[in-house]
Amino acid sequence: MSGRVKGFRFAGVHGGVKKGDALDMGLIAAEQPVTAAGVFTMNRVRAAPVVISERRLLGGSCQAVLVNSGNANACTGRQGREAALALTRATAAVLGVPQALVVPASTGVIGVQLPGEKMMAAIAPLVDDLSEAGAARFSRAIMTTDRGPKVARAEVKVGWTKCHILGVAKGAGMIHPNMATTLGFVTTDISINRTTLRRMLVRAAEQTFNRVTVDGDTSTNDSIYALASGAATERPVVEKSAAGGKFADALTEVLETLAKKIVADGEGAEHLVRIEVQGAKSDGDAVQIARTIASSQLVKTALHGCDPNWGRILAAAGRSGAGFNPDHVSVKIGQVSIFEDGVPVMTAKTEAKAASAMKRREYAINVVVGRGRGLGHYWTCDLGHEYVRINADYRT
Repeated sequence: MSGRVKGFRFAGVHGGVKKGDALDMGLIAAEQPVTAAGVFTMNRVRAAPVVISERRLLGGSCQAVLVNSGNANACTGRQGREAALALTRATAAVLGVPQALVVPASTGVIGVQLPGEKMMAAIAPLVDDLSEAGAARFSRAIMTTDRGPKVARAEVKVGWTKCHILGVAKGAGMIHPNMATTLGFVTTDISINRTTLRRMLVRAAEQTFNRVTVDGDTSTNDSIYALASGAATERPVVEKSAAGGKFADALTEVLETLAKKIVADGEGAEHLVRIEVQGAKSDGDAVQIARTIASSQLVKTALHGCDPNWGRILAAAGRSGAGFNPDHVSVKIGQVSIFEDGVPVMTAKTEAKAASAMKRREYAINVVVGRGRGLGHYWTCDLGHEYVRINADYRT
């Protein structure tokens, strides 16, 4: 499957934000203005690039996304806003496009001003680095504490034409959704109008990026950008059509893959765990229960220790705010039943089997809370010593 998307080029260079020579500035550039949509953090403390990007994307059009890692440009006041605007202005000038069509994104340490002069000097080399095959460099340029790049691809046919979707994301800590999680960028060469693209992006984010947690913290910079060039086909995708359904499914698939990679890469994480809840009164209740279990620090430390502690799972479900009868609850870890119809059924043998299942890199915990039709899930990871070590001295 090709990693290239018609109508887009990507770049990644060292711009002086990070120490050494690590890539820390990325750029996505389109050959012409493209359809664009975004979803952004609901945190009341919002970084300057979030505010600027959200405003500029209201028109549904974009031609470039300028990204830096190592500095969030959050809580930086007027100086931070002016720095973001100046960088987009300089990028627009070198690209020869309107400034309003360039949107910024930042990730990293909060409360530190951007090294504006160094970054300005890197704009021209960044534009020179643009390439249709540059997604790999871009994916590395947006990383902070990530252990590696996060990239996902999908293809979908519109008529007889094969169209492409490429997703790139970063994130490993400060992961808990209230729109999305961390930074995500999706490019596609499909033709679609801005209203349809935004609706599909919002739905896909809700089903994927809004169903993951690493540490329960929602970032000041969370953003997902979706850009559609229409370069593969002039035939527009209509939402309620076969092609529209296929594209929506492919978009969700790409975001799901990225979201899982983010959780699997949770700072110090060793296990990726899907919390599945069924039998709730509604899907909303099921998701609420799954979210609470997935976010519980006691559950997450038990995951790290491979301890099949059903008590922590039930206690978390019980404080979720969703109604259910505890006498109807059953819990499985992998295929091993440890709690059935309100009472523990774990023996020394089944405890050993459950603990063995928890040593896998990826597994599921299934929680049945009744006989209702409500279904929901959440992706989470374990929380261990490495997470504390990374975050205890993140600024230093």
